[in-house]
Amino acid sequence: MSKRQENVLLSMWVVSLAATMGSLYFSEIRGYVPCELCWIQRIFMYPLVIIIGVAYVQKNVRIAATTMIFAIIGGCISLYHYGIQKLAFLADSAPACGQVPCTGQYINWLGFITIPFLALIAFTSIAGLSIYLWKTLKEEK
Repeated sequence: MSKRQENVLLSMWVVSLAATMGSLYFSEIRGYVPCELCWIQRIFMYPLVIIIGVAYVQKNVRIAATTMIFAIIGGCISLYHYGIQKLAFLADSAPACGQVPCTGQYINWLGFITIPFLALIAFTSIAGLSIYLWKTLKEEK
């Protein structure tokens, strides 16, 4: 494994850890109750901290396909969640999400940064870095 691949794995781990800690901060410290779509996004983000952390320790870049799948699925959910928060035609048809509506916005920094947007940025970053790692593996063969 090259130093560049090692740095990419470390970057992916830092992004997943920051996203996980951020979601726990919002729910456990700020007291924001996650909606169902937030929980689903967490299901795809939280394991990445462990998966990427183990891959980094083992110097295993072959994990790229797994992290790419997790990040793409989680990113699609985040994109949909962000869409129902910001686009009226999606918000009107949004399904009921249990106790907390998925259209709710606990934060709205600069008029567009919401919690699903932050998750989308994290998933997109991890997916992009995973694709890069995957391509470097293909080039080595």
